[in-house]
Amino acid sequence: MPEVGGAMNTLSYGLLALLSVKPRTGYELMQQIQPLWRAKHSQIYPLLAKLEQLGCVRFVQVTQKEKPDKKIYSITETGLAKLRSWLPEQADEPVKRDELLLKAYCLSLAEPRQARHLIAERRALFQNHLAKYNAQLAELKRETGLSDGEPGLRSPYFGNYILIKRAIAGAQLELEWCSWVMHILDEEQGQCAERPEP
Repeated sequence: MPEVGGAMNTLSYGLLALLSVKPRTGYELMQQIQPLWRAKHSQIYPLLAKLEQLGCVRFVQVTQKEKPDKKIYSITETGLAKLRSWLPEQADEPVKRDELLLKAYCLSLAEPRQARHLIAERRALFQNHLAKYNAQLAELKRETGLSDGEPGLRSPYFGNYILIKRAIAGAQLELEWCSWVMHILDEEQGQCAERPEP
C-alpha cells in the first residue's frame, strides 16, 4: 500500500517487521527476508534510506577493522505505529511462480530419464531446504531457551517460530510429492512394485 513518495510498499513493511524483533544490518535484513519475499540488494538499501527519512528507522554506524563501516538499523516508535496500522489490513493473495510446475504439466513429453532427473533435482533442493530450516529451528530454540515448548503470541520470536515451522511443513510436503512422483516414474520403468500415496 503505497504512500506519499512511494516509500511504504509491502517490502517496506517487511523490513519494519524484521526490525521489530531486533536491530539488523542491511545485509542481515536481506538474508532474513529472502525466504519470505523476493527482494534484491538494490531494493533494500534505498528503502532503508526512505524509511529513515520518514522517521521509521534509525541507525548507528559501527566502525570495523579492515572492512567498510556498517549501519545497524532499528525501528522507531513511528515505525512501530506504521507496522501496527498495517497489520490488520487484509493481505494480498499469494503469487505462485514455479517453473517446475509448468514443466510437470507436460512431463509426458519428456524422456523417462529426463523426467526422473527433474524430480530428483527438486527433491535434492528441498532436502537441503529442510536441513536448513531444521537448523534455523534449533538455533531459535537455543537463542530463546525453548526446549519442546512454543513461544506465546507476545514473544518477539513468535512470528519467526511459526514461519520456520511452516517452511518445514512445506518442505516435507514437497519431498513427499517428489517421492510419490518418482515412484510412479519408477513403476513405469518396471522398477517399483508399489506406489505410495501422495
